Amino acid sequence: MAQNVYQFIDVKRVDPPKKSLDARTIEFVEIYQPMTDTQAAGQADRCLDCGNPYCEWKCPVHNYIPQWLKLANDGRIVEAAELAHKTNSLPEVCGRVCPQDRLCEGACTLNEGFGAVTIGSIEKYITDKAFQMGWRPDLSAVVKTDKKVAVIGAGPAGLACADVLVRNGVTPVVFDKYPEIGGLLTFGIPPFKLEKDVLKLRREIFTEMGIEFRLNTTVGVEVSFDSLLEQYDAVFLALGTYTPMQGGLANENAPGVYEALPYLIGNVNNLHNWTTEHPFVDLKGKKVVVLGGGDTAMDCVRTAIRQGASKVICAYRRDEANMPGSRREVQNAREEGVEFMFNLQPLGIEVNAQGEAVGVNVVTTALGAPDAKGRRSPEPVAGSEQVLDADAVIVAFGFQPSPPKWLADQGVALDSKGRVVAAEDSLFPLQTSQQKIFAGGDMVRGSDLVVTAIAQGRKAAEGILDYLAV
Repeated sequence: MAQNVYQFIDVKRVDPPKKSLDARTIEFVEIYQPMTDTQAAGQADRCLDCGNPYCEWKCPVHNYIPQWLKLANDGRIVEAAELAHKTNSLPEVCGRVCPQDRLCEGACTLNEGFGAVTIGSIEKYITDKAFQMGWRPDLSAVVKTDKKVAVIGAGPAGLACADVLVRNGVTPVVFDKYPEIGGLLTFGIPPFKLEKDVLKLRREIFTEMGIEFRLNTTVGVEVSFDSLLEQYDAVFLALGTYTPMQGGLANENAPGVYEALPYLIGNVNNLHNWTTEHPFVDLKGKKVVVLGGGDTAMDCVRTAIRQGASKVICAYRRDEANMPGSRREVQNAREEGVEFMFNLQPLGIEVNAQGEAVGVNVVTTALGAPDAKGRRSPEPVAGSEQVLDADAVIVAFGFQPSPPKWLADQGVALDSKGRVVAAEDSLFPLQTSQQKIFAGGDMVRGSDLVVTAIAQGRKAAEGILDYLAV
């Protein structure tokens, strides 16, 4: 299809249509409807094919974005999917959950004045369409080696590492404690952002490619880490960050106060009749206050809305401009009825005579000097304390690593925050202090994006291949 060089002017940015609010607020299914072929081609044609594509540079996996946009515009979907998989092991996931406004679309040349190209939606369209057409990765030319690598953790970092390894003739065996692959993609992120059939299909594809999964298997319980070191040529650690960060709030362990991740996991388990250690918490009819401003907080407020909470407030200690969460998720939450209260810092949980949570003590803040990361620090305003009434309080302050004991037993170096020390720029990228052990994702970087975990998993695979001389 010939490109209209004025397409970015003639055709406005249009996001995929959303389901009605009435449907969205009661359903745990994805809210965005699929793009049609015509919509996808028209939106892809808006790309200027910049000589220096900032979108590609800003993407953590450095997707060949202008190239696969051109292929999508031409209707060459299989070629577009092949190209997308050269840099990204889970493009159908990233198209759904990446904060594109802070990454590729935020860097798009058209962002100022015309509206960025809908890169994320087209990435999702390309992969979903290719799968529907029957496309699968072709590994027929791969020369298989006798090397085997144990991958501990079936989240995005572990899956990405296994993907690159199997494409280079190395057999990856992925161990995970959960009954399905995906880690928090499956058990943490709500289905209204990422339906779980997406990961089930990806598991089928990876299995067909030659990746072996040993699920419901906890390393250190069902299988020892020492045995993995003995049986495999290398081990990749991708255990993520599951331990919640505490706020040091008074009464933070009172009944009615919930940690974000167990709340989200319990809800997903209830929807799919899965069994894990986290119980289902039903917030129907309750006044809910969620503390935090990241994407996990957005997942919590939107889940509470769908459970039928009578009122949902998101309280954040900085202003809206400094929220770390995706702008798209904030907008969706607002549309669905969430009330945002900014510049409020929690001081403690208000409890009744029975010790149950009945509110949150907060103080108004003003933004002061920037911190080490350039973000302005919130400073309390004297005399501005108030109480937000609540029947349930969800704490979403982020997560930190909780390295298992067997990791310390092997002498793997950790930093002061409990993160595994593994440098990308070492001789063998992301190799730990023990030469046979590699690590990546959140347990190295700290809690971060899905796409950064994918990038590290792929980088670690390169380090492993070099180490094994494959």
